Amino acid sequence: MTASLGRRALAEAIGSAALVAVVVGSGIQATELSRDVGVQLLANSLATVFGLGVLIALLGPASGAHFNPVVTLAAWFTGRRSGDGLTARDVAMYIPAQIAGAIAGAVLADVMFGKPLVQWSTHDRFAGHLWLGEVVATAGLILLIFGLARTDRAHFSAVAVASYIGAAYWFTSSTSFANPAVTIGRAFTDTFAGIAPGSLGPFIAAQLVGAAVGLGLVFAVFGRPAPAHISTALLPGEPEPAAPTIP
Repeated sequence: MTASLGRRALAEAIGSAALVAVVVGSGIQATELSRDVGVQLLANSLATVFGLGVLIALLGPASGAHFNPVVTLAAWFTGRRSGDGLTARDVAMYIPAQIAGAIAGAVLADVMFGKPLVQWSTHDRFAGHLWLGEVVATAGLILLIFGLARTDRAHFSAVAVASYIGAAYWFTSSTSFANPAVTIGRAFTDTFAGIAPGSLGPFIAAQLVGAAVGLGLVFAVFGRPAPAHISTALLPGEPEPAAPTIP
């Protein structure tokens, strides 16, 4: 049996909230414990790696563990011709759930650390090199997720995706947001991980461009998807059927 759409959307909201709470909360904790920006980023990235890996492993069977509108849109786009994967109705439920969850996660982190309930970020991230960083980070994420699925290695998603995001914290100029929902959520906190509302538009546009580039790379490297449905974490949003031995 597959989970109902409502339960899958709830899993996406919870996962997105938890992910942003990890990102924002660890950023706050890091700045309170150290004045060294390098140490702060290291603590923030490590917490994100561990938190994301756990969330994918936990919620993958419930919803596919997207937690990211560009992953959801890419999954819908690649499956629309064959009729498997996400439907437009799924997308219409997933994306608002991800955004609402991300905002809730930022607010929760602020409350846990005694910060104002909602305080718009003043951390300006408005620069061309940062947008390029987001294109690169998002393209790599999409290539990884869908490349794993094409090679029947999606069971590595929890480790591989978390590891990639951890690495991209350091090798991209933008510290790898690579997620429109998380980007929006981080505008609601004026802390280490925040992003000013005025910087949101270009960041999200860059992420959408990166998703398109990533899908192009998937098609170029692995070819177009086979018609057979692949039900794995980080893709279609359905529980994986039991098997002897597979974001």
